[in-house]
Amino acid sequence: MRRLVGREDVDFRDGQLEAIAALVQHRRRALVVQRTGWGKSAVYFVAASLMRARGAGPALIVSPLIALMRDQVAAAHRAGVRAVSMSSANAQEWDDVRSALAADEVDVLLVSPERLNNPRFREEQLPDLVRRCGLVVVDEAHCISDWGHDFRPDYRRIADLLERLPQDTPVLATTATANARVVADVAEQLGAGGHDVTTVRGALARDSLRLGVLPVAGPDEHLAWLTTHLHDLPGSGIIYTLTVSAAEDVARALGDAGHTVAAYTGRTDAEDRARLEEALRRDDVKALVATSALGMGFDKPDLGFVVHLGAPSSPVAYYQQVGRAGRATDRADVVLLPGHEDSSIWSYFASASMPREDQAEVVLRTLAEAGRPLSTAALETAVDIRRTRLELLLKVLDVDGAVSRVQGGWISTGQPWTYDGERYARVDQARRDEQDAMRRYLTLTTCRMAYLQACLDDPSAQPCGRCDVCDPGWVPQGVAADARTSASQALQRPGVPLDPRVSWPTGMPRLGVEVKGRIPAEEQVEEGRALARTTDLGWGPRVREVLAAPDAPVPEPMTRALVQVLAAWPWAQRPVGVVAMPSRRHPLLVGSVAEHLAQVGRLTMLGTLDLVEDGPVGEPGGNSAFRLAGVWDRLSVGPELASALATAGGPVLLVDDVVHSRWSLTVAGRLLRRAGAEAVLPLALGLEG
Repeated sequence: MRRLVGREDVDFRDGQLEAIAALVQHRRRALVVQRTGWGKSAVYFVAASLMRARGAGPALIVSPLIALMRDQVAAAHRAGVRAVSMSSANAQEWDDVRSALAADEVDVLLVSPERLNNPRFREEQLPDLVRRCGLVVVDEAHCISDWGHDFRPDYRRIADLLERLPQDTPVLATTATANARVVADVAEQLGAGGHDVTTVRGALARDSLRLGVLPVAGPDEHLAWLTTHLHDLPGSGIIYTLTVSAAEDVARALGDAGHTVAAYTGRTDAEDRARLEEALRRDDVKALVATSALGMGFDKPDLGFVVHLGAPSSPVAYYQQVGRAGRATDRADVVLLPGHEDSSIWSYFASASMPREDQAEVVLRTLAEAGRPLSTAALETAVDIRRTRLELLLKVLDVDGAVSRVQGGWISTGQPWTYDGERYARVDQARRDEQDAMRRYLTLTTCRMAYLQACLDDPSAQPCGRCDVCDPGWVPQGVAADARTSASQALQRPGVPLDPRVSWPTGMPRLGVEVKGRIPAEEQVEEGRALARTTDLGWGPRVREVLAAPDAPVPEPMTRALVQVLAAWPWAQRPVGVVAMPSRRHPLLVGSVAEHLAQVGRLTMLGTLDLVEDGPVGEPGGNSAFRLAGVWDRLSVGPELASALATAGGPVLLVDDVVHSRWSLTVAGRLLRRAGAEAVLPLALGLEG
């Protein structure tokens, strides 16, 4: 332990030696539930070293995040433990890792749960690891449980892994955030097959955390508070948002206000993630403005603060994130700024995680009829599901045994599968209960830390004496007048790019659309603009309101903002005319935008595309193949518009209400280019996502 920590004055914390002894001396299975920073990784590194000294094979650690793997590998090397990882971030190193495993030169192998189902890893590495590994570790083990706040289908494969282990292989499961129901569920899965399970559970409160909540407010008020008070928060920290758009908007606005911050989201590539994490560790930035992509596994013991713009949907998930702070500091400030739209964001993400029975049946039928492996892209031409949802559904079907991932794609196993509606209803109700518990947290009149501990069924819960209920007034309420003005201006800045589609989806001929490969340059649209993403903090709510209201002409403030978008648009050549997209839901709205911009910009109103066979069909939010098939041959250029285009003599502005997949604009632009338009510049009120 002292070699691992690098100090001669350290000793085991309560429970550490108990867990190590259960694993090494008694070859048992252990579940450790301890707060972040207690030293769970020390337990498995010490246990792995002792097992290796006894001649056992390498330890296999299943970790959920690449950030965690990087930190764990570095910590292991400092302690003289030979640790390697296999993840999407180091694919170029996999052959070296395989060679080191074969030569028994690895003490610890860290993998993601997804890696357990990689066909090559599953067939070439896993059988040997199962036979000879000296220890199996399941980190963030609450992910195993349906009731865990961060349940992941891939984690359900771990139960199959545990069943295949030799009887005396020790297994360790660790988590910092699990209530009694999750603990019981994980312990039951660990004990399957008659194994004894040692549970080591400690107090989850951290004395350094000072919790506070501000009143529910809009994003401009939240941003003004941050602009005013960010420099007063101790050290460096994390500002969490609920959406990618919010993270990008807030990071840009705080940067413009002079704060050293950066955005960190699911869109951030692996190389940039590593760079940003290191910048935060070195205090080169005051804060990373992040989604939950920066969560489990990020290690900075002296993290000084965590601020949430928008409440997470669960007190347990909230404590998971704030628990990153104050691990090696006397004080860390934790502030929650709840928003008016938090509940609607919770509902969206909750629905996205639940598989639909009708879609599952189509996938299973398609695979059964194919009789050969089908790639995810090929399946997209059979079932109208967005790629991320399809991948989640395939994972669920895989762990349920109905499909299997093989070289070349997915196959049906032929095993019967039944949609477990009762189970999903129970899980959905549990999520609703968690949301209600989070709402209660916002209006507490008793200690906030004790409440979070109670949500985790921590028997040591008691008033902390530090939160804004125990110690009223520590969270500053006021904001500078100029901060409120600058925040409002920053969020009201209109205009986001619309990237053009450059390639057709795979397998379109199977849907009756004879296109493939790249879209010819002479048929592509140019980069376009939208007034706002519908999830943006500034114009987003107003765009959503207009789109949800009965059809009517565009409001005047929105036309002024659109004119600003046009004025800032760096196009190569100014448009000479305007074409409107046909709209079944918003013909007045789209028509009024097109007419107004033509008038203000002194452009020719060229006309509107025609709808064919009642226009585009399909479910918004589906996948690219079905979205394209739904609009193909549903639009046309009528004779009057064709004649106007023939004499326009320049680029045209193509106006729409809201952009989902960009295929409607792509098809419309292709038709306009083929009818003579020199270039097509798409413009929409809203961009979904």
